[in-house]
Amino acid sequence: MSGREDFREILRLVRPGSRVLDVGCGEGELLELLAREKGVDGRGLEISPEGVSACMARGLAVVQGDADSDLDYFPARAFDYAVLSQTLPQVRQPRHVLAELLRIAERAIVSLPNFGHWRVRLDLLVGGRMPLTHALPTPWWATGNIHLCTVRDFTELCDDLDLRIEACAALANGRPARPIDPKHPLENWRPESALFLLSRANGAPRPASAGERTDLFG
Repeated sequence: MSGREDFREILRLVRPGSRVLDVGCGEGELLELLAREKGVDGRGLEISPEGVSACMARGLAVVQGDADSDLDYFPARAFDYAVLSQTLPQVRQPRHVLAELLRIAERAIVSLPNFGHWRVRLDLLVGGRMPLTHALPTPWWATGNIHLCTVRDFTELCDDLDLRIEACAALANGRPARPIDPKHPLENWRPESALFLLSRANGAPRPASAGERTDLFG
């Protein structure tokens, strides 16, 4: 099993035999894990040609595409879960991407680094420099992250989009996931990363995009 603690938590949350879309699936490690351990019907969306090639070499159904624009082409409720693992800070339109995840899937699983973590705050306060942590290991000049946020920022965005947080877990230093209430003030300080299981509060998908297609995977 992958050493990434968010992968272990995603594996725990996903129901066996589910339809899963992994957005920003990289080289397909999570999709392969879910197929092997949970028998999911997995699909992937990946922006890099190298990632797509690696996924295809694993025998995975993946298409090349950009989450910011290409999620619009997926039909509503095509999947049981849409997964966005440590990718939200790298997209140009986080609000749009999050809304699309909950249009095309019954539930979304989103993990992200917490820029409100106490060590991040301490590094900024004492050193006056962008921090390097277990969850944010890349220097500011090399990172793909363009929209960093705190746990509180993300929960407020979920409220604004009328999304229900069904479960949340704190992730830190490679330790097992710890269930948390993400709206508790202390939990904006404690997790290095957080993982959210989301659904629509009203149970209804957003209206379908005009250009949505059903043949993306052939």
